Amino acid sequence: MDGTKESDLITAVLMYAIRCLTEGDQAALRNMNFGPREIEALREMNLAGLYRVESLRAHCLEIDLNREVYWPMIDHLRRQRESEELQQVLIAADAPLEMMQTLFGLGSREYTRLRQMLTVDPSVGRPAEPDEESTHKLWNAWVQRVEREADGPLSPNEYLAIHREIGVSMRAIWNLTQRWNQYGDLTGRSSHTPSERALSDG
Repeated sequence: MDGTKESDLITAVLMYAIRCLTEGDQAALRNMNFGPREIEALREMNLAGLYRVESLRAHCLEIDLNREVYWPMIDHLRRQRESEELQQVLIAADAPLEMMQTLFGLGSREYTRLRQMLTVDPSVGRPAEPDEESTHKLWNAWVQRVEREADGPLSPNEYLAIHREIGVSMRAIWNLTQRWNQYGDLTGRSSHTPSERALSDG
């Protein structure tokens, strides 16, 4: 066996098998083709014996990739990575804790850790309200997107798109849109959602 990567693999698998044996996971051992004789030999193996595998040139493993498991796992990891990257972008844009809890279920401890990691300045008091022009742009951008949503809040990517389009902080965007969603349009004359107002105006 040339090099150490193969012996590292064998050592790791044997350590996994020993753990399965210790925990009584016979099904996992059978799936790896360990029979009674192999299990008995495994019981007698100690840590020193495991590391002696590195000096051997025998390869006792057959590796087989299960694509039906592999690709869903890869897709899940990709979605998780994209979600974590999006969370960081939103927090860097000063997304408040309430927003991150609503959209991602993020806890306060993890939220604080991410803000510190991204060196986001601590928020003090209420965010400054956007000027009238920015507020009108934000209203129009928000209404257009809400009309397309069948149910529930906008997606994180939609909020990020609004932030990049209008240039208002995420904290101000979240606070204003939540207020509008609850109390109505800019004049406060209606408590309906934008879609309900569109029906009544029609």
